[in-house]
Amino acid sequence: MVLQELVQQRALQEKRNKMESEKLENKGKNKKEENNKAEEKKEEVKSSVAETKTEQSKSTDNPVVTIDNENLEKIEEKNEIKKEEKKEVKKAEIHKKEEAIAKGTNLHASKKHCMYICSFIKNKPIDIAITQLNEVISHKRAIPFKGEIPHRHELGGRPGRYPINASKQFIDLLKALKGNVIANGLDIDKTKIYLASATWASRPAKKGGMRFKRAFVLLKAKEFDMKEENKKKKEKKEIKEEKK
Repeated sequence: MVLQELVQQRALQEKRNKMESEKLENKGKNKKEENNKAEEKKEEVKSSVAETKTEQSKSTDNPVVTIDNENLEKIEEKNEIKKEEKKEVKKAEIHKKEEAIAKGTNLHASKKHCMYICSFIKNKPIDIAITQLNEVISHKRAIPFKGEIPHRHELGGRPGRYPINASKQFIDLLKALKGNVIANGLDIDKTKIYLASATWASRPAKKGGMRFKRAFVLLKAKEFDMKEENKKKKEKKEIKEEKK
């Protein structure tokens, strides 16, 4: 009985091995067929692309164009018009305004320093104000102050200081004002700062019941007729000389 069972088991194993080998052979055949089909498709696509390229090259090499004289004249006129339009590029029209404004909100500076700088900048061109504030930063020019403050030889013995932090922030404001002057269509050579004011801004609290320093600054500039101003200055000088 034992021998018969062993014989049966061996026969079953042989059948299973044959079935597995047949399946593997079929899979290999199918893969080969699929690869062959894919290669055939690629070759067909390549041949079609090559044919289209050759046709395009032939058409470009020897194109057959029939244009009348009238059509040629029209095409030339259109090309000339396009060239003239490119040359005559219209600039964006700037609507001129009467004044330019720049605001500084919550500046980290003392209101007192900002007030004295405003009085120092007022009635001056923007570029000159920027250069003078740069001199203040480098301790070459002092801004006149009031009160018991050290006297400066630059001011002829009058009291003055060098507010570096505030002057740096004013330079940024003046640059913004200059940009607004250009954007509003004003002439930079004729513009002057006719209004400069500094007031308190919202001051956050700190320890000990004190508050931090914050200031709000407003700058305005507009054009002035230099000839009329020179005439007024001459008249004032003459009046002073007559009084003397």
